[in-house]
Amino acid sequence: MLDSFDMNPMEWRFCVREAGVMKLLADRLTLLRALRGARPALVVALALVLVAGACVPGFMAIALGWTVSRLQDSESSNVLAASVLPVIVLGLVVLAGHVADAFAKPIEFAVRAQIDGGHRRDILRLTTGSSSVAPLEDAEVQGLIRRAGAEPDYGVTTPADGALVQLRWFAGLIGVGVACAVLANYRWWLVPVLLIPAVIGLALRTRQYFAAVKALESAMREELHADVWRNAAASAGSGKDVRVFGFADWMIARMQRHIEDGNMPFWSHIGRISGQSWRQFLLVLAGLLPAYTLVSRDAAIDVTTVSVQTSVLVAAWTVFLAIGTGEMVYQMVGAVGVLEAYASLKARLTADVAEPAKVTTERADERPPLVRFEDVRFGYPGVSRVVLDGLNLEIKPGELLALVGLNGAGKSTLIKLLSGLYEPTGGRITADGVPIDAVGWDAWRSRLSVVFQDFNRYELSAADNVVLGYAHRPADLSAADVAAERAGFGPVLQRLPQGWQTVLSRNRRGGVDLSGGQWQQLVLTRALYAVQSGARLLVLDEPTAHLDVRTEFEVFSRLAEQRGDTSVVLISHRLSTVRQADRIVLLENGAITEMGDHGELMALNGTYARLFRIQGERFQNDTESTS
Repeated sequence: MLDSFDMNPMEWRFCVREAGVMKLLADRLTLLRALRGARPALVVALALVLVAGACVPGFMAIALGWTVSRLQDSESSNVLAASVLPVIVLGLVVLAGHVADAFAKPIEFAVRAQIDGGHRRDILRLTTGSSSVAPLEDAEVQGLIRRAGAEPDYGVTTPADGALVQLRWFAGLIGVGVACAVLANYRWWLVPVLLIPAVIGLALRTRQYFAAVKALESAMREELHADVWRNAAASAGSGKDVRVFGFADWMIARMQRHIEDGNMPFWSHIGRISGQSWRQFLLVLAGLLPAYTLVSRDAAIDVTTVSVQTSVLVAAWTVFLAIGTGEMVYQMVGAVGVLEAYASLKARLTADVAEPAKVTTERADERPPLVRFEDVRFGYPGVSRVVLDGLNLEIKPGELLALVGLNGAGKSTLIKLLSGLYEPTGGRITADGVPIDAVGWDAWRSRLSVVFQDFNRYELSAADNVVLGYAHRPADLSAADVAAERAGFGPVLQRLPQGWQTVLSRNRRGGVDLSGGQWQQLVLTRALYAVQSGARLLVLDEPTAHLDVRTEFEVFSRLAEQRGDTSVVLISHRLSTVRQADRIVLLENGAITEMGDHGELMALNGTYARLFRIQGERFQNDTESTS
């Protein structure tokens, strides 16, 4: 892949264009722009310190040459006197190098924290700022998030690593200038003799490490699969299955296979780079050998002095060090790859789509909206099946509407479209006659309170788990108390050791966990807290699946009380719980096939009536068997 010295002219042009000097300079400017993530005063201070440190080798060459010259020219009786001043100067130069390095470390730490912290903050803003969750389900987007995140555990350098090394490199160029001045004072043509091999070596190393970063990108795709098993091994929830079913060895083998499959090309490539290190040695030799040979010969035949020889020897080696080591190149190339991944991620998540102008409705936000699904069609990306096919539905202000149907009928999808998590592929959804995307997603979602079937359990305090349901306003625990009573969470709250401040995780000190039913009551509390705070459309997807029959009946009775001031949309497989709904809508194959209240649908004697009787017979049989 990287036969650096066996390139034809076309390959050499490719090297220069793709990973040579021109691209190197462009990428290094990209890294310098990353420094904008730190405070300017810190960057300026660091640059000054690095420049001072970079000049030390050149001035050390001069100081060493002067010291040798004074020692050589002085008489034996005056050696001590003659060497005092040069040694003092040499000591000051060395001290300056140590001081510069000592000041550089803490400043670099602060700059690194600001750049990388800002970079990861920007990634979070990107991933959470998209109105739709559809891009996050794309495997390519997940790969970009992983690469842009620059997790150091996987051999990736962060933007701060690359930017700081880049700053050191530019500072080092000043040191190269000082070293070249020393060389030019001896023989001007030694400057290109040393610079050309150094630049070629830099270009070749850059090309090698660009290929290494590409190989690492492939490894990260497999690492996403390995992460599934890593997380399962460390999760208490997954740990139950791992231990009960005894598939720990199988899980570890699968994880290891993904790691090896992904990383083998990267490991092989790094091995090839190591095997080609002798080529870099030849380039260094090609530059240093003429300079060292010439100056040593001149010093031996008294054409020049030993002091000049000393200065040239140090200055020549300084040129190769300042141009860049392999580690420096890898850090810069790796950081460029991270920034390119971030740019691609930003392009994917902030696609250039014309957003409609936001429209304010005449109806006050305090009143429930009239919502209409108008000939709505939808299919998930990458799936040919249409989930909703020409759906027309009206959610009237203040009513309790129940959605029922078999699995896969499109009930949960309808809720996701109503929440703006996906956009219809056909038709539109309006609120008081205005398309909901024209209202503005933040404004529209502030009027919604949703409980999803696959709700999240946050390892936070009970209070935080509730008040995040309406984060637009300051937390109000009095409203949370009311919501807890309505959701049936009040008795659970009283038993928590620290009340609202109890952390809901056994992984945290002093924390506790809740049962499935208790978590569901907490999530209902979160939804009702949002209603208490101003939401006027309450959407519940299987909100009582984990509750016992008595608690479920009590919760639904309280939910029914919410209608009037709030519209309630309820999805449930337990048809006995939706009997008190104002309207019941039956979805089948993405379309509405039956609609009415419970009595009307039973009189229709259609699918709803049949499903209701089946559930009623099953409940009766279960009751008889336990009596």
